[in-house]
Amino acid sequence: MNRREFVRSSALLTASLALPVVWGHETKAGGAPDAVIAEGDPGPAVRAAIAGLGGIEQFVKKGDKVVVKPNMSFSNPPSWATTTHPDVIKEIVSLCVAAGAGQVLVLDNTLRDREMCIEQSGIAKACEVFPESRVLGLSEKKFFKDVPVPEGKELKSTAVMKDVLDANVVISAPVAKSHSSAGVSLSMKNMMGVVYDRAVFHTLYDLHTAIVDLCTVAKAHLTVVDATRLLSTGGPGGPGKVLQPRKVIASTDMVAADAITVDMGEWYGRKFEPGQVKHIREAHERGLGRMDIDKLNIKQVQA
Repeated sequence: MNRREFVRSSALLTASLALPVVWGHETKAGGAPDAVIAEGDPGPAVRAAIAGLGGIEQFVKKGDKVVVKPNMSFSNPPSWATTTHPDVIKEIVSLCVAAGAGQVLVLDNTLRDREMCIEQSGIAKACEVFPESRVLGLSEKKFFKDVPVPEGKELKSTAVMKDVLDANVVISAPVAKSHSSAGVSLSMKNMMGVVYDRAVFHTLYDLHTAIVDLCTVAKAHLTVVDATRLLSTGGPGGPGKVLQPRKVIASTDMVAADAITVDMGEWYGRKFEPGQVKHIREAHERGLGRMDIDKLNIKQVQA
């Protein structure tokens, strides 16, 4: 951690203290915990975390179209922790296919060259064994549809991937990493990769509020945060300090998953409370999810 990065990151996080969730999780399994933290290698940890929520069958039905949204925006190897571990995505796809999904699309509007991102992340290679899946980087306008954001405070409309809008199930599967503008990049921030023009989030709007606005229309039914590695500094593109928590956090509540990840991680050399991240606090206050993790039913398992 250098001093400039620490000061900037601290300011980004604490500047949001003046701000205040739950969207309805229609697919939440009855009696399931609010979140599951699984410790282990990437694949087994994903399987254990989703099993703890009641199993993938709680979310994916026979013939469903599933979209998995990883973070594969950068053409870096998995060891950099700037992209979701390929074994995490492979296991999610495997579970969806086993549940009878008709199609599993792994999609991102990458920041860097999409072919390089798909190759360097290792995600395409990991998923090639599943004929029901496709790994794609989508950036052309024809793949997106303009949608209103009725609950938006900053973002009043945006163009979202048609496949996301048409999907029966959307799974947000980010890597846990720091972010020079948003403080952290987790499941809610990850959804910026399903829109056509993400630059305006940074140039026209309050980034944190716009992230929450987006999540009112681009909702994940299931969140699987890859914290097997955690990019503690240097995010989002790295390189930076990479920690090895060996954890996967699964929840039907994006806000809770992000809050748990913030709480368990070390960021820029120190600990932060979930409420110090503006978009987490604002999402909680606007009813998109819960950051009061001390009141949640959180199950911890070994994979």
